[in-house]
Amino acid sequence: MPQPSVSQHPLVHVAVTRLRHRGTAPADFRTLVGIATGLLLYEALADLAVETAAVETPLATAPGWVLARPVAFVPILRAGLGMVDAATRLVPDSQVRHLGLYRDERTLEPVVYYSRLAAGDLADTTVVLLDPMLATAGSAVAATGLVKAAGATDLRLVGLVGAPEGVRALAAAHPDVRVYLAALDDRLTGAGDTWPAGYILPGLGDAGDRQFGT
Repeated sequence: MPQPSVSQHPLVHVAVTRLRHRGTAPADFRTLVGIATGLLLYEALADLAVETAAVETPLATAPGWVLARPVAFVPILRAGLGMVDAATRLVPDSQVRHLGLYRDERTLEPVVYYSRLAAGDLADTTVVLLDPMLATAGSAVAATGLVKAAGATDLRLVGLVGAPEGVRALAAAHPDVRVYLAALDDRLTGAGDTWPAGYILPGLGDAGDRQFGT
């Protein structure tokens, strides 16, 4: 079964440590999400295809490169919103395709409440799903199905923290999706844990709540 790429960059480790801290304020949390996202995307997009293109400098013509195919970022709302600014700074000409999914806290199953994707929208496009937490992977599996239905064949998922259960679930459903994480944690919460079932342990809490102060 495909294994995730877990970053070994020291700056990613430091950012995740600060994200985990229960005392990190929402404004700082959002900044750290952006820092970690940019570093992870640098690794996740290292194999993008390019084409040669000449560019005029103030002195002469110089050889250069442009991306060979479009890049689309698909943040899974709402927590994925905090990753978008870093992504579009790295790839300014990228598309952003929002997907609204939330996890039913009773069933732990994803519920789709917003999607404007249509067949063919993402054909011949490198698609990067953005979701800070890969817990049960219910939302990631559902989102991957939606972007595939829109024509995507080159897919990656970038997240901050994952659980082994979520990694296995996504790989079982969509083994062609490459996963890039800042950290792979111990397990999901379950019976006997203080938090409700389905949260990453030790994790960093609810990424959406911590970003937006709710």
